[in-house]
Amino acid sequence: MCRSASLITLCLGLVFTSLVQAEALPQRWVSAGGALSEWVTALGGEERLVGVDTTSQHPESLKTLPSIGYQRQLSAEGVLSLRPDVLVGTEEMGPPPVLAQIRGAGVQVELFSSKADLQAVESNLKHLGQLLGNPAQAEKVYVQYRQQLEHLQDKLKQIQARHPAPGVILLVGHAGAKPMIAGKDTAGDWLLQRAGARNLADNDGYKNFSVEALAALNPDVLVFADRSLTGEQALQALLKENPALKASKAAQAGRLVELDPTLLVGGLGPRLPSTLQRLSQAFYPDAQ
Repeated sequence: MCRSASLITLCLGLVFTSLVQAEALPQRWVSAGGALSEWVTALGGEERLVGVDTTSQHPESLKTLPSIGYQRQLSAEGVLSLRPDVLVGTEEMGPPPVLAQIRGAGVQVELFSSKADLQAVESNLKHLGQLLGNPAQAEKVYVQYRQQLEHLQDKLKQIQARHPAPGVILLVGHAGAKPMIAGKDTAGDWLLQRAGARNLADNDGYKNFSVEALAALNPDVLVFADRSLTGEQALQALLKENPALKASKAAQAGRLVELDPTLLVGGLGPRLPSTLQRLSQAFYPDAQ
């Protein structure tokens, strides 16, 4: 009888401890950063999100949530009006005085890395797993993610042994105007290289180029991302604003590939493997 009572007491204690721990975890989340919001969703935390920034476009259901504006231009009033327990974002989030004001109001502010590398992804997922109270799920998701990328790289090495890497540029613009080219140490450069391309841009970061300079690069493939237009509208706007690109090998061969600009914000997200697969197919169409 005593043993049964002790067992019941132990079970009740464990249940009570679990409930206390669950209540201690942040329940109302605001997320600033597209990739980060996608990871929160992938780890089962979407039901806790009460607001997201304008770069959080995936999955589609996030578009129904209240918007806190662009991640670099947050307002304390907009965030605090959602009564969050925690604001999560990358080091791109700001401005700093606004973050200080949000912290001062008692909101937990958690910063993550936006670096385009797997170590940053692993660290971010561990951090999110702890905040969500499910570190084992976060570890499982990361292992599967890394395995997908490793499989893609193995396949790509086989292709590159038979086919030369194409020269590619990635342009990021707004309705086709004043496009910036993705240079070294950018998420765009990381994507191009991991998909098997030679990035023809040797500048650091994202840089505005003249139309003449863009034409001189003469890429085999042109990847474009537009912040306001999509599909054929985005492509035609780019060619209209930068007519010299029409003479490039990429345009002449019809090797013009659209990229979702939210993939370039906030680090590497869960859609990366499928994106790399699509880009590599565009870069090596004869090898597929």
